[in-house]
Amino acid sequence: MTEILWHGRGGQGAFTAARLLGEAFSVKDNSYALAFPSFGPERRGAPIRAFTKLDDKPIGNRSEITKADYSIFLDDTLFSEQSLFELKEGGKVLLNTKKKFDNPRIIALDGNSIAQRLLGLPITNTIFLGVLAGVSEIVSIDEISLAITQSMPQRLREKNIAVVRAAYEEVRK
Repeated sequence: MTEILWHGRGGQGAFTAARLLGEAFSVKDNSYALAFPSFGPERRGAPIRAFTKLDDKPIGNRSEITKADYSIFLDDTLFSEQSLFELKEGGKVLLNTKKKFDNPRIIALDGNSIAQRLLGLPITNTIFLGVLAGVSEIVSIDEISLAITQSMPQRLREKNIAVVRAAYEEVRK
């Protein structure tokens, strides 16, 4: 099972990204996904976590993820070096930040700049779907685009697909 842990703040769309990833993954035959959130006070800006579990067989374990293959941070203020302990061996952190890291387990990208340029808002959830597609073989850009097309309102589709592709290209450089 592949497990992805999402860290964000209320209003940043971490759960939406977790759910879209599950939808993108499950378009393939014999592919199963489970996505769910975990948050405290339901208010904009409060730290939240969301989880995506992906497997080639039905997923019975509905517990929160404690060790992830990928830990995605939509807000770099939620990241610390301690976050590396929530990774499985070989796991990676995907981090929305302007900072640079020498650690090969941390993949940093300034998603806010991409979002501001293409969306006009600093919302990076779908950007990090593109980053995940660029650094793994979990889902393809086409599968993510299909999930966006099937799940998002029409007025949001084109721009979100554009940011996914931009992030994918940026991380592949």
